[in-house]
Amino acid sequence: MSTLHLVRPELRPLLEVLPTVSLNVEMLAASRANPPVITWPPIDPLLPVAITDQVVPGFGADPAVHIRIYRPTDLAGQVPGILHIHGGGYIAGSIDMNNADNQSLAAALGCVIVSVDYRLAPDTPFPGPLEDCYAALKWMFDNRRDLGLDAARIAVKGESAGGGLAAALALLARDREEIPIAFQCLIFPMLDDRTPAQPNPHVGEFVWTADSNRFGWQCYLGREPGGEDIDAYAAPARAKDLAGLPPAWIMTGGLDLFLEEDIEYARRLMRAGVPVDLVVYSGAYHGFHLARGSDLVRKFEMDCREALALGLGISDGRRGG
Repeated sequence: MSTLHLVRPELRPLLEVLPTVSLNVEMLAASRANPPVITWPPIDPLLPVAITDQVVPGFGADPAVHIRIYRPTDLAGQVPGILHIHGGGYIAGSIDMNNADNQSLAAALGCVIVSVDYRLAPDTPFPGPLEDCYAALKWMFDNRRDLGLDAARIAVKGESAGGGLAAALALLARDREEIPIAFQCLIFPMLDDRTPAQPNPHVGEFVWTADSNRFGWQCYLGREPGGEDIDAYAAPARAKDLAGLPPAWIMTGGLDLFLEEDIEYARRLMRAGVPVDLVVYSGAYHGFHLARGSDLVRKFEMDCREALALGLGISDGRRGG
């Protein structure tokens, strides 16, 4: 059934330029050979945020990891930090996607943001991408004095597959007991490899479909999704014990393929005693945040910023713009 009539009118124009496709091996290879020309919002040269690239050691025997650091130039004392993880279904995307957003967020909150350019599946399946994210998190923590970070106020944040990696990173950090995470900001996170087995006729028609989702999980897991012994660090919805995880802000759209798995993960976190704010925007599909300038996207950006400020104990007024 068509769900276009359920899409908010302000989000419909984006669907004319944002393709809805069912990904496969051939399409992924063609896309990587000839990347689509996408114009991401430019950084603002007037914002006082220094942006630097660095290569940091991988975790264990893994290769080095490319990160990008966003640091306001007027910071003093110890400030919060955010590890940002980009989306892309575990098979696409890069840190360039969120350049302007990370710059703006760092300036508004007065915090340091580190974005990680993790390896992509299927070239590097689980656990490689997650270990890249952990290596970036560990580098942040180990270098907190040089970065001016407050070790007790480090958050993880991600969109889509990046949200799934952020949730998995919270589980991994809890269990390894090396690095405290204060907050997790999960934006329509990709959490459950069993999604295609839970059909909902009102979700997943636009942008990221059940077929693409199955392909993404297949690439990331290196096997068919939905089996009985999938690692919980790969698919956080599989985790049996969610106690002791950091507070979370979880956002999804009412038409997003991940609607039910995101709601269920939020419910289970609450049952485990984890403070959670769950936000569902009606009429919103996966990736709607790219409809820049729309009222809903402005609301989402404000809600996300306020959630991070609250979760990281930022109350000095640096939440403007």
